[in-house]
Amino acid sequence: MAALKFLLTYSSRLLPTFRKQCHVINTKRTFFLAGLFKRSNGRFINSQRLSSSSAAANTEKGEDTFLKWFLLLIPATTFGLGTWQVKRRQWKIGLINELRRMTTAEPVPLPLDPLEVNQLEYRRVKVRGRYDHSKELYVMPRSPVDPEKEAREAGSLSSSGEIGANVITPFHCSDLGITILVNRGYVPKQKIRAETRMKGQVEDEVEVVGVVRLTETRQPFVPNNNKAKNQWHYRDLEAMCRATGAAPIFIDADFASTIPGGPVGGQTRVTLRNEHVQYIITWYGLCAATSYLWYAKFIKKIKL
Repeated sequence: MAALKFLLTYSSRLLPTFRKQCHVINTKRTFFLAGLFKRSNGRFINSQRLSSSSAAANTEKGEDTFLKWFLLLIPATTFGLGTWQVKRRQWKIGLINELRRMTTAEPVPLPLDPLEVNQLEYRRVKVRGRYDHSKELYVMPRSPVDPEKEAREAGSLSSSGEIGANVITPFHCSDLGITILVNRGYVPKQKIRAETRMKGQVEDEVEVVGVVRLTETRQPFVPNNNKAKNQWHYRDLEAMCRATGAAPIFIDADFASTIPGGPVGGQTRVTLRNEHVQYIITWYGLCAATSYLWYAKFIKKIKL
């Protein structure tokens, strides 16, 4: 009984203090919740969630703005590349026309100085003298030049199917007193050996009109010249002159200089690859497509 009485007395004293503490806690909770929530249209809204959502929206808006202008670089770049190809095509057409003009101009006498000759690449010159057929060189494999066909098929992988060689022959110029190298022209594979085309192996003095050519550098995947077997794959003028004793002057005989039964002249390739129209269509097409996608995404707000 004494213990029960003590418990009741202690509880009665503790209850007012507990009520005061609960009141303080409720008051603090009220103030805390009031700061945490805002009342809107009869409903409480979480202010922290509201501020977080606002910050996320601003960040997303900034990212969209960056992406918008960054992606605009794609149509701008493709437009620039298309315009560059237009200018490249104009330059290439001008270069082709200039080469054709030089290779069809009236021939001039061949200068005696090799340094002066080096300034006349693709220019037509005329010489008079005799061939030395005993020192022929063969540049192979080669296919016959057809300028009109090559212009139509520029850049394609097709070929004529004919394989042979170009015959390079020392030519002693009687009017200049020097020996030069003349690319007499193309012969098919079965006519490479000189004894198979004796009709064209003239010994008399002839006049030759040709196009001045300079030495070549071996390109990748082109075999090395085999001097021992007399198989040449590119025009190494210095090595050819050492093998024949000729001066470092080289001309391609034109078609009119062809001797019946001999190699077919006119084997100068002046057709350059001109695929710029394809590139122009490609780049401008990409520009149009990416421009539309950008407009639909960022201006019309169409979900793609």
